[in-house]
Amino acid sequence: MSFVASVRSLGQAGLFSLSVLRASAPTRDFWRELVREIYKIGARSLPIVAAGGAFVGLSVTLLGYRALETYGATSQVSVLLGLGLYRELGPVLTALLFVGRAGSSIAAELGLMRATDQITALGLMAIDPIAKAVAPRFWAAVICVPLLTAFFISLAISAGYFEAVHVIGVDAGTFWQTLKDSVDFSKDYCIAFLKAAVFGGTAALVASYVGFHSEPTIEGTSVATTRAVVNASLLVLMFNFVLSALLFR
Repeated sequence: MSFVASVRSLGQAGLFSLSVLRASAPTRDFWRELVREIYKIGARSLPIVAAGGAFVGLSVTLLGYRALETYGATSQVSVLLGLGLYRELGPVLTALLFVGRAGSSIAAELGLMRATDQITALGLMAIDPIAKAVAPRFWAAVICVPLLTAFFISLAISAGYFEAVHVIGVDAGTFWQTLKDSVDFSKDYCIAFLKAAVFGGTAALVASYVGFHSEPTIEGTSVATTRAVVNASLLVLMFNFVLSALLFR
């Protein structure tokens, strides 16, 4: 892709994002679609988020314990677990799981709507296809990813507690007290959920844009789904670095 084509595509994506915001009128149909999308991309993502959170908590606890054991500071393993989850791993990994589970679904659904002329039919019926098919998915992602992040972090900390206390032998009171003292509400909790909302909106916009503008063929839908997952994942990682550099000074 040439430089001019890349700039043109970036401009089209920006205009598409603005059109999604303009089309987000709180009508009865919008709320109905929003609730349906929250169930589809939020509630149905709970199993994979739960499994991912549990295994990440186990892995980080084991890795942290082995690293801190060298310095005789194994009682601080919950500090490493809590700060790592709230500041970086929780929002990022939840967003990546969301991209793989729900972002690909959004791109595929809109790609199939394009391939079967459903988007064109909405326009012919004087129904804004962005308001009907895109805006509810965008706001559902903005709402769901922070909630999924909270669920991911809670499962990870619970799994880390089980391994640290019942397997490794760390004192339970020390685990919770050091975790409480190290995690600050305004600096860690709120920023984690802010990052998650940004990641969710980014993933939904990328998936919607790619699917909405895909080639009207089955092959075009397949290509759009792959591009949505790759581009959204890279943008999540990039925005995570930018937000971390700005917020954690």
